[in-house]
Amino acid sequence: MNIERNDELQWRAAKHAALSDPARLRIVDLLTVGELAPSEISDSLTMRSNLVTHHLNVLESVGMLTRHRSEADKRRSYVRLTENALEGLVPGAVGSARRVLFVCTANSARSQLAVALWNRVSSIPAASAGTHPAEQIASGAIATAARHALTLPGLRPQALADVLAAGDFVVTVCDNAHEELGLRDGAHWSIPDPVRIGTDAAFDAALDDLQNRIDDLAPRLVAS
Repeated sequence: MNIERNDELQWRAAKHAALSDPARLRIVDLLTVGELAPSEISDSLTMRSNLVTHHLNVLESVGMLTRHRSEADKRRSYVRLTENALEGLVPGAVGSARRVLFVCTANSARSQLAVALWNRVSSIPAASAGTHPAEQIASGAIATAARHALTLPGLRPQALADVLAAGDFVVTVCDNAHEELGLRDGAHWSIPDPVRIGTDAAFDAALDDLQNRIDDLAPRLVAS
């Protein structure tokens, strides 16, 4: 057995060992949908915070998750799965939805682009909204859509209260919106705000992040 093959087996064995604990397996199930703060994991699993910290440390030690600070509340952190965390492992279905609703603060960039990307890969309807909608779609989002041959929905930014309906699978795509709304049925994606930076590179990075997450979620969500 060559060294590379042995290293791969050791890596896989370490991940399986980490997932042999039911609590850590459940944490990974939750994180396949989107980021969560440790306190949100504690609430979801009715688990003491020190025990959550222990399980997260074990998962981090085998390279399955990473942490970052919230753009909104700098004291708050989120954990997310690394890109190869589930390599060789198949996550289960998320559930069903009448519609996918992407939500950010201004509904001027990330949530608008998310709808355009979602419509390319899923027949489940999609819409977007903002907790504090802007007057218009950001020019950077319009330019990004044009560069990538995406069709934006064409709607002005809309308020969440005017769009949200029963049966929606809500995906918050910014930390501010998620922290304002609190834990909901759905998912949270911690996508850095490209409008704040304003460069083509920032918008393209946000688009790539959204694309990867949508490609993962779409096959796991069925129409209700």
